[in-house]
Order: sequence, then structure tokens, then C-alpha cells
Amino acid sequence: MTLRIFIAVTHLLGAGHLTRAAALARAFAGAGHETTLVSGGMPSALIAGAGFEFVQLPPVRTAGSDFRALLDEAGHAIATERLARRRTMLLEAFRAAKPDVVITELFPFGRRVLAKEFIALLEEAHRRKPRPLVVSSARDILVAPAKPERVAETHERLSTFYDAVLVHADPRVAPIELSWPVDTAIEPMIRYTGYVDEGPPSAKHERPRSGVVVSGGSSAASLPLYRAALKAARLASGMRWRILVGAGVDERSFETLRATAPGNASVERARSDFRVLLARAAVSVSQAGYNTAVDVLRTGAAAVLVPFEGGRETEQRLRAERLAALGLAQVLLESELSAENLKAAVASRRVPSSADIKFDGARETVALVERLAQGRAPSVWRAAWEWGPLDDVLRRTADAGQTVAFWWRDDDVVAYTPALDRLLEVARRFDLSIALAAIPAGLERSLTERLGDEPQAHIVVHGFSHRNHAPPGQKKAEFGPHRPLEILSHDAASGLQRARKAVGEKLLRVFVPPWNRVVPELLPLLAQLGYRGFSSFSARNGRGAPSGLARIDAHIDPIDWAGSRCFLPGEAIVARLASAVAARLDGAADPEEPIGLLTHHLIHDEAGWRFLEALLGRLRSYDRLIFPSPRALFR
Repeated sequence: MTLRIFIAVTHLLGAGHLTRAAALARAFAGAGHETTLVSGGMPSALIAGAGFEFVQLPPVRTAGSDFRALLDEAGHAIATERLARRRTMLLEAFRAAKPDVVITELFPFGRRVLAKEFIALLEEAHRRKPRPLVVSSARDILVAPAKPERVAETHERLSTFYDAVLVHADPRVAPIELSWPVDTAIEPMIRYTGYVDEGPPSAKHERPRSGVVVSGGSSAASLPLYRAALKAARLASGMRWRILVGAGVDERSFETLRATAPGNASVERARSDFRVLLARAAVSVSQAGYNTAVDVLRTGAAAVLVPFEGGRETEQRLRAERLAALGLAQVLLESELSAENLKAAVASRRVPSSADIKFDGARETVALVERLAQGRAPSVWRAAWEWGPLDDVLRRTADAGQTVAFWWRDDDVVAYTPALDRLLEVARRFDLSIALAAIPAGLERSLTERLGDEPQAHIVVHGFSHRNHAPPGQKKAEFGPHRPLEILSHDAASGLQRARKAVGEKLLRVFVPPWNRVVPELLPLLAQLGYRGFSSFSARNGRGAPSGLARIDAHIDPIDWAGSRCFLPGEAIVARLASAVAARLDGAADPEEPIGLLTHHLIHDEAGWRFLEALLGRLRSYDRLIFPSPRALFR
């Protein structure tokens, strides 16, 4: 299937945003998709010979970190007419492209000063029939507004206009929660792609590493770093220093740097073989922009990061400190930058620790968008899946005269939504009961009103607020070992009380820990708090019921949480189901233990819904499967 891809980006200070957007455009074009990239920042050679359609809007830029003051090429404040012309050209490009997919780079997480033109694009996309898939493309570290109402505005725009958020990061390095307050409304939209990198993993070099390479991205904000590096080179006369100056530094400042360079330092413009130079260098000194950090990590250079912190900028410092915490770099804060401190940091360079980081973000972005867009086009979907493994094991079950129980749990319910409507309609169509794991702190009246005439729907208690208390880099948990047991017990009790008050007789007193993680010490206390059941996730067997509780786990999760956050391939889900049935037939699992399907209706794309419906229809066709209700199971 060939898609028409439309990417809108405006870089204001450096060229990092355009670099990443152009890399994505090349990846889409390389995969055979008709791609249009619209850039509203200063013209750049990054798009030369790219193989996709390119549209340059009348450019805008900023001076320094004041992103509210937009300037033209000459440094003058832009006129209203230029903004109007930009919007007109952007919409003309959209109409000419007739895209199946619209990707806005950074917006709505940033570029609020250009919100009118982005909103105009999004509204135009929503008027188009059929509506294209709409995706936000975000880097690893974002800058959250200081005002809560700005965050709320961003979340509202995501809910109104967007289908997904692609975060170009490895969550083991920089989960989005590190820099942005993710809530239950936008969490289902987030998909991690890995870091976007077009270069080779590392350049080959046979000589020992030597010398220092200093780089500062493409903006003039790196001038203080270049000046400090030249002074440090004078102090460290035994080392060779190479200063690479970005295109954003004007020619006069560049020549001044060259004129003040000591004999052991060279000053030149940034080079296309930057990664080769890094692979040969003993030390890399740089700011901590996205693309520079990727270059440093890919070449394994000992890194001294001097993050840019002008204005309200926190992005580079967060990234630098995160890499330092992982043993991949050391940090010299901009406020502490001096020739002496830089010389000392270079002298104390550390070999970075090894790390398994995902750098295939461009390829993964293409794959994710293909799957998401495919879900919006019913004609491309297969009418059937390979059910053979499940057919075979259930035939064995019938021959043995056994039955296998099957039950269904869906997590993260808080309110009425169209997705919940669809979930309940599917359950009703196949005459299946379902346990809805509801988040007590977020429960809304609309949920109770919607469930009033749904006898097959039951509520269980999904923690308290579904808030992650684990530190960055650790697996998410609300009831993990990161808070005192008495607080965990209090939250579990409060969750039960709130849920009981909100949903009344719909409630089953069953505790379901968010992210299916809970400290063992809490389990014996749940019965004392009023719970009668417990449900988590176990790939094979339940791990024993806590005292006084019925334990009924889920076993089959169809979502690819570590990658696409979409449904796994149908054959993989069928294979897991067949394995779970075989385990009960062959004695590897308790034959009386029901097999639990775990879904997340808020995150399902069209492909997922279609597979789910096909799966439930297939399960309903087997004679040796029974479907007890959650109320009966936990009684």
C-alpha cells in the first residue's frame, strides 16, 4: 500500500527539528510512499536531493531562546502578512498533496507561537473525507509549560485532532514522562520509535583515539562554548583541539574565533564527516541537542556535554543529565563553563558504558504509520487469520473430554468514550461478560450512566490514580517498592471506597494493580481492606492466591507495548492462545484456571478492533470453550 505522507515542520533556532523531519521524509520516500515535507524555518541544505516533494514557506526564525518573537531572514520582526501567506501556502500544499497521513513536528507540544497555522492545517485535515491519519512527531525531551493551563491546552488539542503521538526515543533512556506530565487521556496515544538516526552505527578507525572535537549544533547559541574551548586549548597545549562551528554563527564571529585560536587548535565550519571525526577523537565536547547526542552515542566517544540553558530551555540539561546517569557522558553546566573547568572535564574523561539503545527510529516510524494508516483503510485488511494452531489444540481438548474457561478484562476505564461504546457493543454482540478495570481517582459520572443498561459489564478496582511512582529508567508501577507500605495500603483502600461510591452494584471488590505490578507485602492486606479478589497478568500460571482472595489473572495481552503499541501480528496472538490452552491440557498449568484476555480499548486502532472481533467470533465457535462471567469467577 502506497501512502501519501505530509510532514509540517518549522525550526526556529537550530536545525535539529528539520534534520529529524527530513530523515523521516527520506525514510517514507525510501519505503515507496509519496512524501511532502513543508518547512517554515530558514532554508537549509538538509533537504538537497532528498527524493521527496519539498515546500519552503516564507521563513521565520528566532534570535536566542525567545520563541515568542519571530524574525524574518534579515532579523526584522515579521509582519502579519507573512504569517497569512504562510498559512495560505501550507493549506495549498496540503490540498495538492491529498495526504493519507499528516505529521506535525513538535506541535502541539511546542511552536505555540505558530498555533494558528498548525490549527488551520489540522482543521483542514479533519474536513477532508476520508480524514487522514493525524500524528504528532516529538523528540525524546520536551519543554513543559510552566502554566498548567498550557499543558491542558496541549492535551485538549491532542484529544481533538490527533490519532497518535510518535516519540522518537528509547523509553529506557528518556521516557516522555521525564519531561512532560502524561495523563491517562494521552498515554494511550504514545508510541515510541527509538532515536532517529540516518548515519552508520560507528565509523571504523584503526588508530588510537586522540584529540578533542568541539561542536555546538547549528545555532549561534554555541558561541560561549567555542570561546571557552579555545581558552581551554591554550591551557591544555598537549592535546589537539578541533572546533567545528555551525552554520548559524555569522561569518564575522567565525573569523574572530579563527583569529584567536592557539597553535594546537583549528577552527572550521561543521563538516559532513562529523561522525568519522568523533569516532577518531579521544573526547567529544558539545552541547546536548538531540542529533548531537545521537552522534556521540553512536560513535562511543567519551563525551563532555555542556547543555544549552538559555531562557526557559530545560531540554538539553535533562537529556545530558539522563545520559550522565546512565554512564554515557559527563556534564558541565553552562553556568559553570570556563576554560579551567572545561580543561578539567576533558582531562577526567570517562569511557562511556555500553548501552543497548534503539536507533532505528526512522524505520520504526514508517512501520508504525503504515500500521496506523492501514487500520483506517478496511479494504487492505485480510478477511481471515491463520487459526490452525488454536484449532489443533482445541481438537485435542475435545478428544480428551475437557473444557477450557475463558474470561475477558479491559484496563484503564474512567469515563464514557466512543471507544468504550465500541468495546461494550463487541461484548454484547458475542454475548460475553467483561471486567472493566476502572481508575478510581478519575472516575466520571458518564461511566456509570453508560453502564446502567449493560448487565455483562462489571467494574474492578484499577489501583487508585494510575500514577507512576517509579524513578526514570525503572519499570512503571503505582504499587511498587517506591513508597512506604502504609501509603500503598491507604491508596488501595481509598480506591475501593471511591469505586464503590461511584459505581455501586456494578463493582466487584477485585484489586487490579496498574501495569500489573505490586509489592508482595501488600497482597496479604487486601482482604483486610475489603477486597475479595485480585487480578494481575501472568504469561503462564497464576502465582498463588493471596490469603482470603480469589486470584484470576489475565494471560494474553495482544498489544506490542515494547514497540508499536498496536496489536501484535494475528498469528502471534493465536500462537499464545494455543500455548495457553495446551498448558492446561498437558498439566503445565492448572486446568481449572481460566485463560484471561487483557485488552486496552483506549489504545486500539482499527486493525486491533477488527482482529479482536474476529478472535472473539472464532472463540465463540469452539464447543470446548466456556465463558464464565467475572462475577461468577470472583465469587
